Amino acid sequence: MSLTLIACKVTKQESNAGLFNKDNLTPWSIVGFDAKERTPKERLDMLERLGYKQYAYGHRPEHIPTMKEEWELAKEKGIAIKAVWLYINLRKDKPNHLNPDREVVFKNLKRVDLKTQIWVGFEPTYFESLTEAESLQEAIAMVSYLSKRAKSLGCKIALYNHGGWFGRPENQLKIIKALPGEEIGIVFNFHHAHHDLEDYSENIKKLMPYLWAVSLNGMKAEGPKIITIGKGNLEKDMIQRLLDLNYKGLFNILGHVKGGDPEVILKKNYEGLMHLFKGE
Repeated sequence: MSLTLIACKVTKQESNAGLFNKDNLTPWSIVGFDAKERTPKERLDMLERLGYKQYAYGHRPEHIPTMKEEWELAKEKGIAIKAVWLYINLRKDKPNHLNPDREVVFKNLKRVDLKTQIWVGFEPTYFESLTEAESLQEAIAMVSYLSKRAKSLGCKIALYNHGGWFGRPENQLKIIKALPGEEIGIVFNFHHAHHDLEDYSENIKKLMPYLWAVSLNGMKAEGPKIITIGKGNLEKDMIQRLLDLNYKGLFNILGHVKGGDPEVILKKNYEGLMHLFKGE
């Protein structure tokens, strides 16, 4: 091997190592999918043990009473909350009138003075009875409202591909382009992208200008939906596509397996990611 090729290989390896170090990996789905039902302190202690100084907060209704406590404790510990989850159900949530379980997210953001991204997912079945035009109209109205509220708190929203009409890349792009005055991003989750894997390369290129975070996962066309990074046969090429497009946003690493322990799952996913790109 020539010295030039060796130098190029080392440079590429160092570049990938920087992107995949723990300073640029954001643990995700570690609150609502925790068989040990950790308290806020126990969860933050876990992150410290694993060497992470940031995470994204995704809650369930049972975590609302401790939400503010957790965010305040994270701030005290110097652990950054890179994003918080907001799951909209248009049967219950309308612009200017959110369900109390959603309204509390904005109230706590203000109380804690937390300036972060808000990752917005929409309950997918609502759109099944709507036309394309109706779906787009309702989504634009809600996203516009949420973006303005977020901006008033020093936050920004990103659209999260959580299945259904709203989760499709082409529809998220239509929403963003309909709101040119708002700064809106996209969170792309590998584990919610099985339905359009054939179009992944082209989709990710179109999404790139708005792509703020990517959730990594082991990927097989036939599923299952969530597997350890490195145990699939597609994820390495999917990640490499991002690197080839010079993606510089966050990489999310999942602690998400129903009935699992996020500490164990995060370790396995990190080890799998390191193995995939070892020696690249």
